[in-house]
Amino acid sequence: MLAKKITVPGITAAKGERKLTVITAYDAGQAGLAEAAGADMLLVGDSLGMVVLGQPDTLSVTMSQMLHHVSAVSTGASTALVLADMPFMSYQADVPQAVRNAGRLIQQGRAQADKLEGGREILPQVRAIVGAGIPVMGHLGLTPQHVAALGGYKVQAKTAREAESLLEDSLALAEAGCFALVLECVPSEVAQLVTQTIPIPTIGIGAGPGCDGQVLVFHDLLGLYEGHKPRFVKCYAELGALAREALGRFTQEVRSGQFPAQEHCFAMDREELRQLRLNLEKD
Repeated sequence: MLAKKITVPGITAAKGERKLTVITAYDAGQAGLAEAAGADMLLVGDSLGMVVLGQPDTLSVTMSQMLHHVSAVSTGASTALVLADMPFMSYQADVPQAVRNAGRLIQQGRAQADKLEGGREILPQVRAIVGAGIPVMGHLGLTPQHVAALGGYKVQAKTAREAESLLEDSLALAEAGCFALVLECVPSEVAQLVTQTIPIPTIGIGAGPGCDGQVLVFHDLLGLYEGHKPRFVKCYAELGALAREALGRFTQEVRSGQFPAQEHCFAMDREELRQLRLNLEKD
């Protein structure tokens, strides 16, 4: 019996009933692994700019790159809800641009929902995208696409005034039609207040245990990313070290002639080989 497909209404209905799990994925193989582990949602994050493409931030990720990876993840997923990040400058300029690009991620990438960073300043885009029949997840707190304006990757909403503003943004996004909200790098107390106040699920990353769910980057939780690891990351395996050791053994065995061994090779039928040699001798 096939597992039931997770839907946007199913995600919103989970609030207060069970914790939601979200794992980023960037190709079909990662999608299959994360889904088999029980992830409710697979986020094709613009974090691919850093963990896949080797860039210092997410700002250089293009719509073409996002579409490529979203399509791959959608191919590898069967039950988890596939969520696509809208990359930098794919929705900020104007509302028609936002709706067109949001639609491309659904139509061409075959995602089931899109995620946008920002608060009240992007409400027109959110309303228009939702009005076009496309589910939207919001993203507040540390918003990596605003890293230049924020002055770096820093904890947000640390003061009473900032926390109140974040809460107002959260309410506005929920009222605009967002089905869920990511809270990144905000104090646990603030995230819990938002979670208790808004009617839609919150997904935390560096926002404490009071959120309705949690998200981590695939490469971070498996120890595959060599860059800076934020405080909120928990590494569940050191696959990077295992991979380096295995790759090192491969190169050593090739150089020593140990690989490939006979069990890794194919043999020609002896009679065919004899005939080949006779033919070559005639020539």
